[in-house]
Amino acid sequence: MSLRTPLGRVLGHGPARGAAVHHWWVQRLSSLALLPLSLWLLCNLARLPLADHAVVTQWIASSWNALWLVLTILVMAWHSVLGVQVVIEDYVHSVAVKTTSLLLSQFVHWLVAAAAAYAVLRIAFRGA
Repeated sequence: MSLRTPLGRVLGHGPARGAAVHHWWVQRLSSLALLPLSLWLLCNLARLPLADHAVVTQWIASSWNALWLVLTILVMAWHSVLGVQVVIEDYVHSVAVKTTSLLLSQFVHWLVAAAAAYAVLRIAFRGA
């Protein structure tokens, strides 16, 4: 007995049309992208005197640092969205609560990411 529909068997699609596989691959790829980005960020922050606001602001204002920092923020947000989505889908059973939680999670993640990217870009364009 198969859970696939006849059309799904012919086309080779499962019930979710491969969405779960796509989601799994995107999360793995985002984690691979986070490895060098996180190492870059940690190495650079370890070399900075964090007690000095002017030095950190000047570091962020550097064009390459700002670019890599915004990229790190966006990839972290995307990876987090995917992870929280899996947790909500697995452990929230009420359809209404699940839908609301998924929408709220997406909204909060992207709002925080946009605010962080805006802060970095504002420092970068204003200069140190």
